[in-house]
Amino acid sequence: MTSPQEELLPATRRTLLHRIATAQAEGRAPSLVATVVRDGQPVWTGSRTSVEGHGPDGNVQYRIGSITKTFTAVLVLRLRDEGVLDLGDPLEKHLPGTGAGEATIAELLAHTGGLAAESPAPWWERTPGSLRPELADVLGEQPLRHPVGRRHHYSNPGYTLLGALIEELRGAPWEDVLRREVLEPLGLHRTSGSPRAPHAGGWAVHPWADVMLPEPTEDLGRMAPAGQLWSTTDDLARFAVFLTRGDDRVLSADSVREMRTPAAPAEVADVSAGSAYGLGMQIQHRDGRILVGHSGSLPGFLANLTVSVEDDLAAVVLANCTSGPLVSNLAAELVRVVAEAEPRIPAPWRPLPEVDRDVLELAGQWYWGTLAFALRLSADEGLSLGPLAGGGRRSRFRPNGDGTWTGLDGYYAGEPLRAVRRPDGSVSHLDLGSFVFTRQPYDESAQVPGGVDPEGWRGTCVVEREPRLVAGRQRVAA
Repeated sequence: MTSPQEELLPATRRTLLHRIATAQAEGRAPSLVATVVRDGQPVWTGSRTSVEGHGPDGNVQYRIGSITKTFTAVLVLRLRDEGVLDLGDPLEKHLPGTGAGEATIAELLAHTGGLAAESPAPWWERTPGSLRPELADVLGEQPLRHPVGRRHHYSNPGYTLLGALIEELRGAPWEDVLRREVLEPLGLHRTSGSPRAPHAGGWAVHPWADVMLPEPTEDLGRMAPAGQLWSTTDDLARFAVFLTRGDDRVLSADSVREMRTPAAPAEVADVSAGSAYGLGMQIQHRDGRILVGHSGSLPGFLANLTVSVEDDLAAVVLANCTSGPLVSNLAAELVRVVAEAEPRIPAPWRPLPEVDRDVLELAGQWYWGTLAFALRLSADEGLSLGPLAGGGRRSRFRPNGDGTWTGLDGYYAGEPLRAVRRPDGSVSHLDLGSFVFTRQPYDESAQVPGGVDPEGWRGTCVVEREPRLVAGRQRVAA
């Protein structure tokens, strides 16, 4: 993938280079390579290295660790979209006898299955996968650490189970399925389970001295679906575009959006840090924007893929050291630099090519009780509903083709919206998940639950017809 460097302004390119140069120097990384993607195309690639006269480019492989989990999650979502499984299915239904079958497939994807974070000793990242040939060797005698579904607890063995599930339902090795169903359709020809030249070597840098030690490169065996892959910034740039837009050859935009949606209860620390987890994707709130993607690490390597969908921006950072530069922070910083220095130019506003008059009739001001809301008809033929002023519940709605709509986000996600009409065809009110929205506050001509007082609205000096009770005593209005 060629990077058209001239598409970014010189000052922006200089700032990006400064960021990665500082990270490589202060983090003491043997090498570091980064790519920025904007509007579906790479616009900048830079690298820094400790080797004189040499710098990695977008074609050099690095190990990407847990970014592998996002690839595995894509395969699981494909099985769901084909109707082979449901995300609510317990694992036991499709892969019996694991001892962890109570967890649902969605819970394994979101790390809420209650499983241990790691496999039993020895440390799986620095030992050959042949030491753990069976699932029982990965899970151990006590695979659960928490009640199933109660908390987010990151689990590498959980993704081993998902890889085994894929193999069971596809009847082929996980890596073969991945290559056939994801890597080849997306053109990720430099992503593989084992390193292919040119590739970086993994290093440990001494914490108190500027010396290095080579790290072993192990085949992870059963643990491969959790962290095996090698890739390049060019390939991960393409993958970032896919995670933003979807690709019907692999996974629809709707299913990719589902992966980016929080699916796990957040720990207290995660709430304060503004982070969450979806279906195989990490989510964080940073610098006023929502970032999605995944980080990765294995002995000798650090990796991060970060996407801002709203800005249509992504950054990939790869380094070949066990610890050092904070690549997750660096990728987010690269996105921020471009987003702020060269903000996205919105597409020109254009009117709808045609409009359904019955839908247009619904646009405008509505009241939920006494709160004023605006219902708007948008260019994508959907509806959006939100308060006229201040904060409050906001949602977008997609048409169902039968005169009703379904909420896409916010409080009303998944909730039905329909216009209730009178016998003469005029609109009485909107019914949104049983809530009644009327053209006037508590419109007496609409079917407001509990009815509307026949005396109507009044001031403080109106005498009530009947005494009312206040705090156990009768009182009469002045």
